[in-house]
Amino acid sequence: MSLIKIVIADDEKTARQALKRALVKKHTIFEANNGSKALELIKDKIPDIVLLDINMPKLSGFEVLEEIEKLDQNPICIIMTAYGSERVAVEALKKGAWDYIAKPFQLDELKTLIKNASEQIFLKRENKILKNNSNILGQSKLIEETKSIIEKVAKTDATVLVMGESGTGKELAAQSIHDQSNRKDKQFIAINCAALPKDLIESELFGSKKGAFTGAIKDTKGKFALADGGTLFLDEIGEMPIDTQVKLLRAIEEKAITPIGGEDKISVDIRIIAATNINLRDASQSGKFREDLYYRLSVIELTMPPLREHKEDLSILIKYFINLFCTVHSKPILKVSPNIIEKAKNYDWPGNVRELKNIIENAVVLSDDEIDESIMFSRIDVDNSNNYKLKGRTFQDAKQEYLQPIEEALVMEALNVAKNNITKAAEILGMKRQYLQQKIKNLNLN
Repeated sequence: MSLIKIVIADDEKTARQALKRALVKKHTIFEANNGSKALELIKDKIPDIVLLDINMPKLSGFEVLEEIEKLDQNPICIIMTAYGSERVAVEALKKGAWDYIAKPFQLDELKTLIKNASEQIFLKRENKILKNNSNILGQSKLIEETKSIIEKVAKTDATVLVMGESGTGKELAAQSIHDQSNRKDKQFIAINCAALPKDLIESELFGSKKGAFTGAIKDTKGKFALADGGTLFLDEIGEMPIDTQVKLLRAIEEKAITPIGGEDKISVDIRIIAATNINLRDASQSGKFREDLYYRLSVIELTMPPLREHKEDLSILIKYFINLFCTVHSKPILKVSPNIIEKAKNYDWPGNVRELKNIIENAVVLSDDEIDESIMFSRIDVDNSNNYKLKGRTFQDAKQEYLQPIEEALVMEALNVAKNNITKAAEILGMKRQYLQQKIKNLNLN
């Protein structure tokens, strides 16, 4: 694994030396005793991470942050601030810092932050490699059909709803649509609707004016404005709060936004691609998602297939991810035995391509000349794959399987009571007749 390069910027010599002793075994360390020296090192050494003290001579941590934002290659900045200075840290986060830690801190706490930052760095390296290759991997009939749909959709400006289980590559599909469109030279901006607090998602989407809320010290652009001319990808759209859905619908229809605290509308020219692993039609019928927004987003629907339905692509995927992670982690390309590929086909991969990718990265990091079979399959039980009794099974998988039998039983009971009269059964279940008909079809209840 290639070493992460870290700049420690702190005017206190003892603090710098203590941090260097704690980190130098696993990382390449550079030291700066003032903000000017820190900026010089950042431009010269191009570090991955900067541990940045706020109060430094020559240039403050805030001034260094502002200069970093102007660079083509931005390191991850972790702010070190005095205990009780959370307001200062929040301001730093708004200026582009990745995270902060309050002094005095435990070294284990800092190491955890660096570990998380390192994972993000490796992910960026991986994405850079992926961008130079085909986004959607595979040659099976199912994947070729998916690629064909993406190619056709990309030539239009229609709104797209990408559906599928977690880990099937919905964001890759969205990126592929963008890369083949006439917007490919503009920004592709992604936002995870489930990862943001409810009180921040609107400012993230639409931006805010100075003074609009506590901590809004300057005008900020939202994702809509940043994506102007390009593509905005709304991941996990089903988790967006209802009140934000109303404003999103208005922004899509009017092709304009109003920043929080602002009065004037700003025109934006973007393409919307949304993704979800839940059934938005069901969610709209139950009132958890706006029906009008659902129809506005689903002009084109694209479903990414689960890996268990195109296992013939496993050979390509396994070899590709081995090469990818050997490159990311600066290792020679490892060999893979045919037995590993055959054994992988006996597993149903409930976490889909994401699960496969994570398992291969683990195997690449821990293996030597060739992929160690015991490491590769240490997290999964291929013998029980048909029954889904798997080490890699997620809570979400179990929950989904549990809910489906309950749903099927309720529909069957309502139909029995109504003597197979769909209208009456729909009334019993408190749903629309058309929705029940679709539900019967989805559950294969004849």
